[in-house]
Amino acid sequence: MNNNDILRRLRYTLDLSDAAMVATFAAADHAVSQQQVVNWLRKDDDSAAVALHDRELALFLNGLINSRRGRRDGPQPEPEQRLSNNMIFMKLKIALNLTSDDILQILQEASFCLSPHELSAFFRKPGNKHYRECKDQVLRNFLLGLQRRLRPSP
Repeated sequence: MNNNDILRRLRYTLDLSDAAMVATFAAADHAVSQQQVVNWLRKDDDSAAVALHDRELALFLNGLINSRRGRRDGPQPEPEQRLSNNMIFMKLKIALNLTSDDILQILQEASFCLSPHELSAFFRKPGNKHYRECKDQVLRNFLLGLQRRLRPSP
């Protein structure tokens, strides 16, 4: 999955307006214009589309954590220069205040089965012997299940 696709899916799932997207970036102490957000949200085949870099997606996710959970005391975390699916998954888990059971239920809503042990492997440190890389398929199904949970079709 590319970063623009993740941002588009999160915007739809969380029902965020352009102004709310700008405010989410601002919650991470990063100023973006509404036009930048619009360009990031364009479809990939649009000539005016602009690629969203890992650092910018990390800023958005950090802002989402700050706006939904509150700011941490002290200095704010520096945005990562390189994001993996594991980091994105972890930041979404924190921002949405999800437990492992919640995540497993969300994945089931997308008809994707995962054991608790497989899930915990995604949230371990990369040096851990039980660490497992989160593939695009898992993240895509998580976002789909989250969408089904938060924006059920009429």
